[in-house]
Amino acid sequence: MDKVRIITIEREFGSGAPAIAKLLAERLGWKLWDDRMTKEIARLAHCAEAQVAKREERMDPLYYRLMKSFLRGSFEGSLNVQRLNLLDTDVIFRLTERIVHSAADEGNCVIVGRGAAFFLKERKDAFHVFLYAPADVKIRRLTESGTDRAEAIEQVETVDRERADFIKRYFGIEWPDRRYYYLMVNTAIGDEAVVQTILNGIAVMENQAG
Repeated sequence: MDKVRIITIEREFGSGAPAIAKLLAERLGWKLWDDRMTKEIARLAHCAEAQVAKREERMDPLYYRLMKSFLRGSFEGSLNVQRLNLLDTDVIFRLTERIVHSAADEGNCVIVGRGAAFFLKERKDAFHVFLYAPADVKIRRLTESGTDRAEAIEQVETVDRERADFIKRYFGIEWPDRRYYYLMVNTAIGDEAVVQTILNGIAVMENQAG
């Protein structure tokens, strides 16, 4: 393995990945690609950040997929979905892939989610981490950040299913596939401990490679 210049963080919803990734990036002095990714996709797609955030790592709803199919059939040969400039999962996926590879080429970055571990699976300078936590810990984290408890419970039960569907559709991978990660860490041990575990894991791998 080459010297690590990229860390990808895949995560269960509510496991605290945004805060942990921010802490890790600050510790290393690296660029954090989380909200920054959403902003860049929105800039390239010429749309509002809220629209992108609503659709990232999710399949299009059924009504939208049906509408897109209808448009493709109805306008075949003269007009198409791309010319209509629709913001859908396909568009976001292509833009995300472009941004992830660009960020990786620049190096010294922490990338949260967005399939980065799968886009960059062949890179020898990338270290892939998966963060998870017990349901009660995830619900507590969400409620402490201001989410209503009932909504937090619903999100913990549904968001990861949507992510799994997205990963299956676009990468052909059953999420989370443990073969893609160097570390899988239970964030119940605390944010500082998670960051130190990641840094220790990287140090061990780099020493072995050296």
